[in-house]
Amino acid sequence: MNLKKVNDTLIQSKHRATCHCGAVELLLDLPEGVVDPRRCNCSYCRRRGTIVAFVPQSGLHIVKGAEHLRVYEFNTHTARHYFCDVCGIHTHHQRRSDPKQFAYNVGCLEGVNPFDIPEVPTSDGVNHSSDRKAV
Repeated sequence: MNLKKVNDTLIQSKHRATCHCGAVELLLDLPEGVVDPRRCNCSYCRRRGTIVAFVPQSGLHIVKGAEHLRVYEFNTHTARHYFCDVCGIHTHHQRRSDPKQFAYNVGCLEGVNPFDIPEVPTSDGVNHSSDRKAV
């Protein structure tokens, strides 16, 4: 594991994330920990209820189970939502607003309970900026 020293405290920068059954395992490079967690109110995210946070593409590595990942795309087919074909858990998705980033399911992080995050803002995916016509 990579460790980073912040204010004389060692911080682990690599974090393990798994689906429910363990068939899919990700390694996330999160040098600052979980930053800016949020929900989205688009039709797909609203039904999932997932809290996500973001990582650059280079910061997400599939360690195990790539063969179990399935992808779901809808509307503009820009966002790519990945889930385990064994247990159905959404692990991450390529973002529509920034395809160079992944949003990962905070609930998949080992040792993190998303219910312990005090206030989680909601992004307005219903009125996504990519859906607005240029004036």
